[in-house]
Amino acid sequence: MAVYIYSITSKDHPLRLDGVDGVGASPSRLRTVTAGPLCAVVSDAPEELRPEQRDIDAHQEVQRRLMADGTVLPLRFGSTAPDDEAVRFALEERADDYADRLRQLEGCAEYRLEASQDEEMLLGEILSESEVARRLNDEIHDGTAAPDAAPRLGELVAREARARQEALASGVIEALRPFARKIDADRPGGTDFLSVAFLVSDEQDELFLTTELSLAHQMGEGFDFRLDGPLPPYSFS
Repeated sequence: MAVYIYSITSKDHPLRLDGVDGVGASPSRLRTVTAGPLCAVVSDAPEELRPEQRDIDAHQEVQRRLMADGTVLPLRFGSTAPDDEAVRFALEERADDYADRLRQLEGCAEYRLEASQDEEMLLGEILSESEVARRLNDEIHDGTAAPDAAPRLGELVAREARARQEALASGVIEALRPFARKIDADRPGGTDFLSVAFLVSDEQDELFLTTELSLAHQMGEGFDFRLDGPLPPYSFS
């Protein structure tokens, strides 16, 4: 029977999962598949699995419970295998790789930081500091602009905004880099200029959080910092 795989841990992990439900409308009992020093937490896979909130929450709860007691290598939602033997074979075949990744994640959690800047504030900065942008904007409002003034202004503002936001993102990342073992930056979505995951050890956790809070305070109104964590280290597993 197909199995759903939640995580990989050391076989010495306490694995206290009593009372935790797995995925599926009628979740089956969580169990483990062990091979050498490694252990996979699995359950029978439901016949149909969709990324509904109930199942996503169940997957996350398994990770949270395991993280509370030790190191976990979390698998993405929806990971399955044909049967227990296939899971055991994968653990044996990739034993060194999984063991090394568990060592790298030991005592760590993921924090995800996203940030955006108010668009009106950003535009105001560009018009204030760019003489060319300010002149084009004034000519457009006065009705004296050349026919191509609007697209020229749009291109200039977009270029300036991109450069400013890339510099902002780099500055934030560099300020937090000393407190992270690893960093994984994504392409920001929407109006965000920053979307980055930090792998932070327990020893650096307080300094990381204090520095992030200080950065958000220093940048002030007009900036929206959104920090999520501690999370299972998906970005680094």
